[in-house]
Amino acid sequence: MKIFINDKPLDLVSSLDFLPKKSFECIYDNPSELPATADFHDDVLIKNPSKDIIVRLLYLLRTRKLKNLDSITLVTDEKKELKKFIKSRFMIIKAAGGLVTKEDKILFIYRLGKWDLPKGKFEKKESPSSCALREVEEECNIQVKIKAPICKTWHTYTQNRKSILKKTYWYSMHCLNDAKMKPQTEEGIFDIKWMSHQEAKIALINSYPSMRYLYKRFLNLHPALHQTL
Repeated sequence: MKIFINDKPLDLVSSLDFLPKKSFECIYDNPSELPATADFHDDVLIKNPSKDIIVRLLYLLRTRKLKNLDSITLVTDEKKELKKFIKSRFMIIKAAGGLVTKEDKILFIYRLGKWDLPKGKFEKKESPSSCALREVEEECNIQVKIKAPICKTWHTYTQNRKSILKKTYWYSMHCLNDAKMKPQTEEGIFDIKWMSHQEAKIALINSYPSMRYLYKRFLNLHPALHQTL
């Protein structure tokens, strides 16, 4: 489970599944308390964190005090229990969206000053795939077909003084008809653009870390697209 908290990724990993693929600048094993925030920098690994440590971490991440931090990885023997505990600290909202392709191009929207991908919240009794299809077609005024699920992303934000954890289901999609394509301005979308792979990499610089993570997951699932996109 990877959660983006104020754009900082927090990974919760089972001890059995932990295979370090990168070096960690800061490593703590079963800490009883956290070090000073100034000591948290780059990539941090915490083994067997207690619930008290997790509460403190969530607070620090939400208050944006860890400016020198790149990522936090939590490795635990109790992943299921701690995942449930972390989720209990937030109000959960579900959403869905899509990464739409047309030949060798990918569809991006421009919202709130950043390049993004079309997505939106569930309506009552709506399935993830139905929500993704509806939101993409509404926000972009196009017709699409779902090809396959990509992954789920988690990110947090504050709304009306409440801490929200949004779970978003993502699907790869194929464009069927974009003859009347236009941005849904009432949703704060002011531009919409088909981009090549090189254009997408540049656009993602002015995007969210969760979108860069999603894009990498998409390419990993479709390695042949490295050649065509």
